[in-house]
Amino acid sequence: MTDIDKAQKKPGRVACFVTGTDTGVGKTHATATLLHALHAAGYTTVGMKPVASGGEWLDERWQNDDVEQLRAAGSVIVPQEEMCPFLMRTPVSPHLAAAMEGLRITREPIQAAFASLRHRAEAVVVEGVGGFQVPLDVGAARWNTADLAEMLNVPVVMVVGVRLGCLNHAMLTADAVRARGLTLAGWIANRIDPDMLLPHENIATLHDALGAPCLGELPWQVAPAVAATELDLAPLLASMPPHIRYTAVAQSAD
Repeated sequence: MTDIDKAQKKPGRVACFVTGTDTGVGKTHATATLLHALHAAGYTTVGMKPVASGGEWLDERWQNDDVEQLRAAGSVIVPQEEMCPFLMRTPVSPHLAAAMEGLRITREPIQAAFASLRHRAEAVVVEGVGGFQVPLDVGAARWNTADLAEMLNVPVVMVVGVRLGCLNHAMLTADAVRARGLTLAGWIANRIDPDMLLPHENIATLHDALGAPCLGELPWQVAPAVAATELDLAPLLASMPPHIRYTAVAQSAD
């Protein structure tokens, strides 16, 4: 029996938050791969990128490449404002991009969009921005992506970009996730440096050090739909708490 066959026998709904050990480790690629794997396991799927910076005006709307990749990977079509409530144009840290446009990144629109997406699809995969503690606002209203993950109250999947320095970054990120009282459902090793020395030995070290299951190793430059076969969904599905597994959150009355 394949991992996907096993996943098909798992009841209930799925939601998770995908974080990364740094910027540029392939969170979007891993999130898209998770969406394909979940769809192959029988779920209707949608991706969410609550906050994105860096947009381009195309087809009479602002578009972000990460958001478009998640749109293509999901099986349910939803409005862009639900997939990405805060899309800023300038490719800098989100709180700076928002300030440049006279915006504040606040919790309520993200909560409402997440609730709506959970009503629309059986599996919602939320991609963070940058690493685990990226500022979303500063000053008296300060909060960051760790607060965002805590607010959504879903298991976390950590993407490790397999390159020099990944061991330290992965262990620090795993500690930060757990310090927030969140469940580290698993991690994904994403091969982003084909020239890295001893990649398998580094991944073996992470297996030993992280104390969380590895959901899979994504090969270098393999499309998400193909790479999905490399993922073992069983640990992720087993991590779903009852409030996620058995509840489709109704859309707010607003």
